[in-house]
Amino acid sequence: MSGQASRRKRVAVLISGRGSNMHSLIAASRLDDFPAQIALVLSNKLDAPGLAAAQEAGIATAALDHKAHAGREDFERAMQDVLAQHNIDLVCLAGFMRLLTPWFVSQWAGRMLNIHPALLPSYRGLHTHERALEDGVKIHGCTVHFVVPEMDAGPIIAQAAVPVLDGDTAATLGARVLTQEHVIYPLALKLVASGAAHIEGNRVLTGETTSERLLVVPTPA
Repeated sequence: MSGQASRRKRVAVLISGRGSNMHSLIAASRLDDFPAQIALVLSNKLDAPGLAAAQEAGIATAALDHKAHAGREDFERAMQDVLAQHNIDLVCLAGFMRLLTPWFVSQWAGRMLNIHPALLPSYRGLHTHERALEDGVKIHGCTVHFVVPEMDAGPIIAQAAVPVLDGDTAATLGARVLTQEHVIYPLALKLVASGAAHIEGNRVLTGETTSERLLVVPTPA
């Protein structure tokens, strides 16, 4: 078991709040065949509820108040020091409400994942569910992608599509999307940590032999 654990990628999850997707990543990492372990949960908010949840799960935590640093890059260099101290291989953003500088992104090129509550490249930015309803789309969803300096861009690893129902509000649609976020984020991390996923241009390829489905389409409720 110790030999298996030593081969698993060490993952840091970055949060600013409760870390809803953090919980799904932790749960997946406890499976015997999962190729990654959650080694650290780091937040830019000292009182982020997700920190206590991670501690209860026996995971190391760190909190760095971004307001206590002179600038964005100074804060990120402090984060980088903490990640290095914990020998982190991969970073997963899970509700981390900070725009990252090109310097920090470059440190983790091809090794940092983000989840976005829309089917990218549509609806980058905030208020994705409200905008989808305003536009009258019939399909909405979520995306896990590699992080690049441009916001909500980068090669797409996995997506989930959900139907937009006639009676949907932003809250009901968002809840349906969140359920699928919890499905595809562990899937994407598994593909990256195992080495099955690799980037060619702006595409993520996994090879013809993979048994994973990169597009999750749930049955309408």
